[in-house]
Amino acid sequence: MNTFGKMILGSAFATLAMTTTALADTTLNALFMSQAAYSEDDIKSMTAKFEEANPGVTVALEFVPYEALHDKIIAAAGAGDDGYDVVLFDVIWPAEFATRGFLQDVTDRIPADYTDKVFDGAWTTVEYDGKRYGMPWILDTKYLFYNADMLAEAGISAPPKTWAELAEQAKQIKDKGIVEYPLVWSWSQSEAMICDFTTLTAANDGAFFDEGQPAFTAGGAKDAVSFMKATLDEGLSNPSSREYFEEDVRRVISNGEAAFALNWTYMNALANDPKESKVAGKVKVAPAPGVEGKSTASSVNGSMGLGIPANSPHADEAWAYISFLTQKDVQDNYAKLSLPIWKASYSEPKVIEGQEDLIAAAKESIAVMYPRPLVPSYTEVSDILQKNIHQVLLGQASVDEALEAAADRVKRIR
Repeated sequence: MNTFGKMILGSAFATLAMTTTALADTTLNALFMSQAAYSEDDIKSMTAKFEEANPGVTVALEFVPYEALHDKIIAAAGAGDDGYDVVLFDVIWPAEFATRGFLQDVTDRIPADYTDKVFDGAWTTVEYDGKRYGMPWILDTKYLFYNADMLAEAGISAPPKTWAELAEQAKQIKDKGIVEYPLVWSWSQSEAMICDFTTLTAANDGAFFDEGQPAFTAGGAKDAVSFMKATLDEGLSNPSSREYFEEDVRRVISNGEAAFALNWTYMNALANDPKESKVAGKVKVAPAPGVEGKSTASSVNGSMGLGIPANSPHADEAWAYISFLTQKDVQDNYAKLSLPIWKASYSEPKVIEGQEDLIAAAKESIAVMYPRPLVPSYTEVSDILQKNIHQVLLGQASVDEALEAAADRVKRIR
């Protein structure tokens, strides 16, 4: 093993060591997002430990909102050696990034025994056309968070198992005057809304495409949009949800202004942190509900991976950094805001302790994670769906009109 490879921590990590000599005093440029999952402080802490174990290698961190991540990666593709060496990418982008040559194929860098040790749903985050373009890092889905005290005050003994039951419980809470809008969502015209739409589509046994043609104009996808609109019309959902992102949802729940919300793993810790929340200790988590006769739970694949841009001049060092961040021991130590990708982690006391209900929900939700369309044109498809579904939520178009218009546009780009 060369000098740089010997710097790598841990015997399990040794299998990922470099096979070429590293440049001295290498600086890696790494791009991350500044919302949900691991916090900036978590990533800085992990990175400091990597740098300590790898003298001569420095990582320059850049954090941007999720909404800027995709375009930042694309823009850097033309920057030559001045681009990024490591990027965080969403599960919906590998098809596009692979076909456009933005990410390096790292299939041969990944130890064969990792395949069975990591959840299948996590691998789909980095795979396209039989190849792997990174290591999965953030294994995430949206869970149902609820204020247990509000449910108890309304005489409700358990969180809902179906979406119909959720609407019934929300109405019961509203009718008792406990809170004006029991439901809050991230339904701004953004990817956040598409994640909720996907969760509801999965619950209703719907589909985005059938044999390459849009299938979201009927069936479960149509039922999903109809449910979204109905909760607004009935005064169950906060109308400001149409402007909210995930952090807005967390704020509303943490202020005690809603009884139910869909959100990512990270909210569990923050909504129960007295420094961050007025209702700490009252916010519980369960799998997102199902639909009677169709599903017992619902879940969207919101996972993310770490990859090496094709133009990175430091691929070996970048892979060492990615390997460090994604190894089991590191993920286990930072499991409060983002759960590990490793199956064995869910038996570790330090992962389970203090978030037992989250781990229980994760075991059910991870098994049913539903993908958004894995197509090279996903960004355009999503933009079209965002615009048209948002028109429904704003009362500017009917469900049928909006979904038919979306299908017509999608057909023209596919």
